[in-house]
Amino acid sequence: MNPYVAQFTQTFLTILTWAIVARALLSFLPIDQGSTIYQVLFRITEPVIDPIRRVLPSTGMLDMSPLAALLVLIALQWTVAGLASVD
Repeated sequence: MNPYVAQFTQTFLTILTWAIVARALLSFLPIDQGSTIYQVLFRITEPVIDPIRRVLPSTGMLDMSPLAALLVLIALQWTVAGLASVD
């Protein structure tokens, strides 16, 4: 794998991981969902979290989809790192 593509992908996945963590933490705070910070995080993370939310069974008030998304992103990071080290 091209090292530049691998580095870009790793950086993108890291930023997405931290955005999901930030969104999950903000969900515990009394923040206005119309605020700019929340809207940016929502627009960045929702394309990843929403498909997982549709597949996972409902657990009541606790949304496990951000955790599942983080696990998928970490697995992708490991895969990219493994592919990059093969060359």
